[in-house]
Amino acid sequence: MSRLLHAQTHAWLKVFAISARHLSFTRAAEELHVTTGAVSQQIKQLEERLGFKLFRRLPRRLELTEEGKRLAAVVDEAYQSVGLEVKRLRSGVMSGVIRLRSVPAFLSKWLMPRLPRLQARFPDIELQVIAEDSSLSLREGEFDLAIDLNDGHYPGLAITPLMEEVIFPVCAPGLMRRRPPLSSPGDLAWYPLLHDITAWRGGSPYAEWEHYLQAIEAPPLNVRRGYTFNRHRLALEAAVAGMGVAIARQALLTDELKTGALIAPFPARIPTGKRYGIVHTSGALDDRRVAAVHDWIVEEAQRHVTTYS
Repeated sequence: MSRLLHAQTHAWLKVFAISARHLSFTRAAEELHVTTGAVSQQIKQLEERLGFKLFRRLPRRLELTEEGKRLAAVVDEAYQSVGLEVKRLRSGVMSGVIRLRSVPAFLSKWLMPRLPRLQARFPDIELQVIAEDSSLSLREGEFDLAIDLNDGHYPGLAITPLMEEVIFPVCAPGLMRRRPPLSSPGDLAWYPLLHDITAWRGGSPYAEWEHYLQAIEAPPLNVRRGYTFNRHRLALEAAVAGMGVAIARQALLTDELKTGALIAPFPARIPTGKRYGIVHTSGALDDRRVAAVHDWIVEEAQRHVTTYS
């Protein structure tokens, strides 16, 4: 019986909200497709249940009592919120918070310039973006999606590959003005080298340069010299400033090559055997909001790979 009364109260409140908006039982009845007498009776029953009057019934019009005004404001706001949410659900609009973790370099250089497109597509999804190094373990429950750089082994977690990491040397064009030209890798002996010492999990501080030179079968060269940085972005900024030659990751260059801020003196692009991927729990994509952000990132990565392949 109490459930029936509760449901009946909700029905009365809907009639009240419409009557309060029109300040007319007749117009409320027209909107609800019932008789004026039915509206008047339901308002009376609601007033009896609440224990106070909601309307002053004047000869030619209705007025809300002070109690009626206060209740009308709350009920109207509630019905508007419900209506908006129903509209969102019917139109497929998704909302809520998604926790997205990413290695800092990928976040700042690749993801951030693209996030306005995600915002435009899903304006009601709110990202909580966390920048964390690959060296910090991924623990279930601390993220919804994580973009990481590794060899693809994440016990207990699933991974969606995004793109292989490709590296090559870059430098500012003015760097060669007072040095021999960079005609071949052997000429690097005349130039300061710039290192991202945290490029790969478990790698040496000089791993990128060692991998690149070994892959192109360059002559022996001492790479354990120059300037070291603990962020890829800092090494690239040093290269733009003319401090030396850095190893660039293809995915993390934005407009530096297009604008001429950096040049690539050698044509070889070398895969590192590592890849960027989206890490998630096995059931994370059952949430359509998480799946939507995941699929958008995959779409952007495919567009990037097509552009640079």
